[in-house]
Amino acid sequence: MRTLFLFGALALGLSACTVTVRPDSNASVQLQGQRSNLITGLRPDRGEGSTYAVGEAVRFQFSTRVPGYVTLIALQSNGFASVLTQNAYVNAGTTFFPRAEDRVVYNLAEPRGIQRVRAIFTRVRPTTSIVLSGSYDSARWNTATTAYLDPYAQGDRDVQETFLYIR
Repeated sequence: MRTLFLFGALALGLSACTVTVRPDSNASVQLQGQRSNLITGLRPDRGEGSTYAVGEAVRFQFSTRVPGYVTLIALQSNGFASVLTQNAYVNAGTTFFPRAEDRVVYNLAEPRGIQRVRAIFTRVRPTTSIVLSGSYDSARWNTATTAYLDPYAQGDRDVQETFLYIR
């Protein structure tokens, strides 16, 4: 039971991490956590999975370990995708989007249902912009993100997604 509790506590404390299990010379097991993710958080202002009415404004809390550039894209329940912000420089820590200098408000509109928001982060300034057009299913949504990130080294990029409901 104690071992189960330990693994449960480690799982909670090391979410979004890589856990490596190595036997030591005394035949016991050592756990080593590695935090390699650049993005540490992305969520709507009311929390992930929260509900908003059509017309309400939403903000997103974005957190990262290092400074870099973030692009936020949204996927509506009908498959329509849009860019919320593109190649915005952020310092390490937490930034709320939209920022005051962006001079925009994210007002939610129909269609009602789930809306996914994806943060794409790079340590270096992107030389291209992500272009979204038409309808997206999960495969096409992932393909667009992957194609945008391909030029960057794996250690210099990260992606995280959150969601909310529009009623």
